[in-house]
Amino acid sequence: MSELVTGEAVALELQPARLPSRALATLLDLTVAVVVYVGVSVALVLGTASLDDAAQIALSIAAFLLVLVGGPIAVETLSHGRSLGKAACGLRVVRDDGGPIRFRHALVRGAIGVVEILLTGGVVACTASLVSARGRRVGDVFAGTLVVRERVPVARTGFVAPPPPWLAGRFSGLDLSAVPEGLWLAIRQYLGRMHQLDPQVGWTMAQRLAGDLVAHTGAPAPEGVPPAAYLAAVVQERQAREVRRASPAVPAPSGTPYAPVSPAAPAYGPPASALAAAPAFAPPAAEGSMAAAPPSPGDEPPEQSAGRRPGTGFVPPA
Repeated sequence: MSELVTGEAVALELQPARLPSRALATLLDLTVAVVVYVGVSVALVLGTASLDDAAQIALSIAAFLLVLVGGPIAVETLSHGRSLGKAACGLRVVRDDGGPIRFRHALVRGAIGVVEILLTGGVVACTASLVSARGRRVGDVFAGTLVVRERVPVARTGFVAPPPPWLAGRFSGLDLSAVPEGLWLAIRQYLGRMHQLDPQVGWTMAQRLAGDLVAHTGAPAPEGVPPAAYLAAVVQERQAREVRRASPAVPAPSGTPYAPVSPAAPAYGPPASALAAAPAFAPPAAEGSMAAAPPSPGDEPPEQSAGRRPGTGFVPPA
């Protein structure tokens, strides 16, 4: 996706953690794990003194796997990438697109960490972290994760406008499982920074991103919908699914499933002259409201005012 988004648009608003802080966090986690493992081993020795040697060896291997391998995996899964050592150092494990990790990410990191941290004394992990541009070890590369710093000043990001209300629920039936994380990252960065781009460049990038999204979903984009609005609506649908997956008690919206937008919906075509006035998002006039304010009695009707459109939260740039 590097050729679709400019340099400032793809930069993550997170600072990757480097080797010293990661090594300190790993050392703290290993210290806690070893203390727990020693305690469990002593308890097993005292409780299995009557068993034969084979049974004691099997129990020792099981305790090693459960405490030193399964323990970190469970902690990272339940804490969403924030183990005890990482919490003390202000670090967190996230996905490549900045989202929270799941069990599969923690499982891959933990399984490969046995080899590159425990069996090799951390030599492989340190070497990989030093040669990586973002300080990633081998487990992060295979799991698609990144360790970032949390205790950094939060930078101001661009306003990401919500999609227009006439697109609410239109993509509830869209299959988003085949869309790669890199494409989601590019779309989110574009939506947050499109006001900083040249209108012509922003319109072209939105068309290309929308085309790639359509290619991965297998469903054509509705006619009459600008590409930026289409991208915002699909991203909102994905975020809603993430919320429902994390909180099963949250009911699914009762919107219209994915279908082409009716002709009565507002249509925003490409710019008239060489994309000179490409459509873009604009923040709502009042916080919490996406509709335009009702006209006063002295104002002329909206249908009689030239060049005006109903307030939908999407207006051409100045």
